[in-house]
Order: sequence, then structure tokens, then C-alpha cells
Amino acid sequence: MMRSAAALLALVLAACGSQDGPGVGNGGDTEVPERERFGGVAIVGAGNQVTDLNPLTSMDGTANQIQQFVLFMPLITYDDQFQPVPRWATSWEVNADTTELTFRLRDDVFWHDGMKASAHDVKFSYDRARDPETAFPNPGFWTFYGEAAVPDSFTFRVQVRPHADFLDPWRAFAPVPRHLLADVAPGRLRQHPFATRPVGNGPFKLVSHPESQDWVFEANPQFPAELGGRPYLDRLVYRAIPEPTTLLTELLTGGIDYYIAPTSEQAEQIKQSDRARLTAFPARDYVYIAWNARRPLFQDARVRRALGMAINREGIINGVLGGAATPASATIPPFFWQFDSGAGADVRYDPEAAKRLLQEAGYTDRNGDGIVEDAQGRPFRFVIKSNQGNRIRNDIAQIVQSDLGKIGVEAQPQVLEWNTLVEQVTTPSKRDFDAVVFGFGTEFQVDDSGLFHCGKRNEPYHLSGYCDAEMDRLLDTLPRIVDRAAARPLWARYQRKIAMDQPITLLYFQQRREGVSARLRNVEPDARGDLVGVDRWYIVPGQRRAAGPQQTAQR
Repeated sequence: MMRSAAALLALVLAACGSQDGPGVGNGGDTEVPERERFGGVAIVGAGNQVTDLNPLTSMDGTANQIQQFVLFMPLITYDDQFQPVPRWATSWEVNADTTELTFRLRDDVFWHDGMKASAHDVKFSYDRARDPETAFPNPGFWTFYGEAAVPDSFTFRVQVRPHADFLDPWRAFAPVPRHLLADVAPGRLRQHPFATRPVGNGPFKLVSHPESQDWVFEANPQFPAELGGRPYLDRLVYRAIPEPTTLLTELLTGGIDYYIAPTSEQAEQIKQSDRARLTAFPARDYVYIAWNARRPLFQDARVRRALGMAINREGIINGVLGGAATPASATIPPFFWQFDSGAGADVRYDPEAAKRLLQEAGYTDRNGDGIVEDAQGRPFRFVIKSNQGNRIRNDIAQIVQSDLGKIGVEAQPQVLEWNTLVEQVTTPSKRDFDAVVFGFGTEFQVDDSGLFHCGKRNEPYHLSGYCDAEMDRLLDTLPRIVDRAAARPLWARYQRKIAMDQPITLLYFQQRREGVSARLRNVEPDARGDLVGVDRWYIVPGQRRAAGPQQTAQR
């Protein structure tokens, strides 16, 4: 079995689930008897709209959380020590020459339409995820995996080459029902109605999703007893509310029960409230700026490095996030064993050094207008995009505009609707952007080939179009090294390579914060995700809202 995820440092375990708030506790297991925890509706509020819940096609982090913990069921999960434990699979084994991985599956798992779930569903989903026509958002999951087979209805076997953290993809990947999607061509999955009317096999089932409105999930009474059985909540609602002020008001007045990622100013207000509490943990998510190196303006590493050195990360963290983040120079979170604290030492915030790099690359202010130009007199001017409804990223774009203006570079912020932005930047045939403020999450199995490998420039998240032979060698080699002592120097080199070449400019790793209503208990998010343990959430008796039979819950 895999031992790697346990290497997350004690820092994570100490910080995960930390609670802040006057007189508002989480509610221990002894506070409310088991039989009294069942019932009620919990409403989760967040700023971004989830538009696709098909695990084969969705590119949204919140959607992935819903897939893992609410609607579907991966083969394994991680416990609170980040060790792999059974979920849909009851066990797994690798053969003697480490060429095959075999999962034994539960025989009491059903899709929400009543069909029994089997290994045939797993193989179908795996094959579709590996098909380039599907455009699965995390193709790096399968770099070291080969053909799969189904020896019997509850056994899934797949070819594997030895590599580190080999179980992690099966934690994050949620299989889908073959009987509903087998007739859909891989290239048509993204447009299929399953994206908004998915049928899962997890602890909750979807009962309602009016267009662009709430996702309403209902407890699955058939969920296996050994995995916890029926969730405590009758219903779980995901509600998108673009305006942060409205989200906070809803939390503090009882309109929602869980506010994902409040702003730094709001975090302080939540701490002072007796109707909610604040929970915080170090996350694996980072925010970055992708420079489109397919365009001539960003093809020179010196130029990208200059831009990165001109951006004041600490200013962003303190001014926008209230200090609740850690500066980033590479994609490895500070609590991962691979982390190299010195990776960004040579590319710290230094506007004067940034100006010198631009001069080396041929950019000077030739006409005295304050904007640098290349040798042909073309001004260094570009558009930096961010998504509507994400005030933090919009603010970052404004700060970047100001910071880059100090070195003679004109960045023009543009805010786009989320789906429009995603289509423009992730569709390989489009890549319609100069620069974009975006976010991503590092999996416990670190494999950034989909971000930086030359051979994967046409994959969705290879936003930069960056291509470098040494980077390819590192990306090809690192996942194969199982021994950590041997791997650590190469991981350090990898992070320093990112920092020096700046295919993307990493800004920060988030200190994730959530606002939790005082009536909602057993909510303990950590580095696994915002919705981990949602099937054990419950609302204090006497403080529950009712729900109509097929509609969004009412206060």
C-alpha cells in the first residue's frame, strides 16, 4: 500500500480544522446522540457557479469536491492522517513484479438510478479518461498506467509501471455509470446532459438543478452501512452567490450554513460572531499568472522572470488576503516533503532587477512615454484576464497592473464570465489570452507534466505553452523515483527551474478559511478538501430548516 501521503508534515495536522469564534464550538460526538442527528438541510454557499459535475470533463475545483465527497465514490480515500483507506474498493494489491494493480470492489454499491455498480463501470470510466478525445482535465493521473481488465464484476485490474504515490489518482478519480454513457462518443461527453443531470453512487444523490440555480442533493438511503450508511442530513444544497457581501450576510442571518472561502475582512467578522465560527487549514491550492508563451511577447524566459520579479507577492497577500497565505515560487506546497524553501531565492521581488532583465531582453523606453518597447518600437502591452465573481483575482489583476507599470509594462485587466474565460484559456485550439490569473491544486501525487511538459502542450491546463528539454527530463524522471532521499535533490532542481523560467508566476498558497454556522456540526475541512466528511455533518435538533419534496430548501 502507498505510504507517501502520510509524509505531510505535522504542520498540516496541527493546523487542519482549527476553529476560531467566540463561544462557538464544533460540537463533539457526545454532544448530540446519534439517533438525533438525522434530518435537516444544510446550504453551502460559494462565489463560483458549478456548471459541470461530470468527473470525466469538469475542470472546476468545487465540482471535484462534490464528485469526491457528495455525489460519486472514488475507489479509495484518505483518512485524517493522509493514509489511503478503502472506499468503493475493499482492498488492493500489486503483483510480485509490480506490473499490475488489482482492486477488489464492494458488491453493495448502487448507482442512484438503481443499477448495481461494478468493475465494468470503473474500466469504462478509466478508458474514457485516457482517451484524448475526452479531454480529461487531469491526464497526468495515467502517465504510468496501461491497459485495464475486468476479471470479474467486482475486480478491476490495471497495468502499472513502478512510480511514487501510485494510489493517489484513485482517490481523486470518480468513476461514472457505463450504462448511461457507453453510447456517448468521448468527444461529445462535455456537451452531454450528464454534466448537469449526473447519476452517481455516493452518499448523496442529485434531485434538482434548475438552470444556473442551486444544486440540491438528497441523502442516499442505500449507501453502504460499512461506509457510514445514510448521511445525517436529509439534503445538501450548493448555492452560488457571486457577491461576497451577500454570502456573509446569508451566513450570519441563517440563509446558508457553510461559506466557502470568505474574504480576509469577512474572516474577522465571522470570528466575532456568535452565530458562526471560522475554520482554517493550509491548502494545496495556489493562485498564479499564466503567461501565454505561444505568443512572442512571452517566449523569452528573461521577460517572464522580469515580470515575476516585479510583482509584489507579499503586497498581494497582505493587501488582498489579510496575510492568510504563503508566498509561492513553485507548485509544491510548503507542507509537502518535496518542498524546497530556497527555490525562489534568486527571483524575489526586485523591480530594479526586473528592469535590467527587460533591458537584456531588448526592451527599453525608446520614446519617453513610460512604456518599454522592443527593437521594432512595439510597446510592451498586454491584457491580463480574470473571472467575474472572484474579487480576489480581480484585485490581483489590478495590483499586477500597478506593479508592472513601475517597470514600464502596461497590463490591461479584463474580467470575463467564468465559463467564457475557461473556454478561452483551456481550449487547445483557442488559447485566446495573453495572461490570466488562474488557480490550481497540487495533488498528493505531484505530477505537473500536464502544466509544463512539451509533449502535453495541447492538454487543457498547459496554459503557458512552455517547452523546455530539461524540464521534460525532470517531469519524466521524478515520478519514477520511489526513494525520497534520492528524489529530494531533483525535486529541489525542479522547483528552482520553475522559479527561474517562470512559465507561470506562482503568487501564493492559500490558507483556506471557511465560515460555518453555529448550528452545523462535525465540519472539519482539511487539506483533503472543503467537503470532506460531509456525510457526517449534522444540524443541531431544533435549529433545522425544512425542505420541499423537489425544490431548494427554504429558510
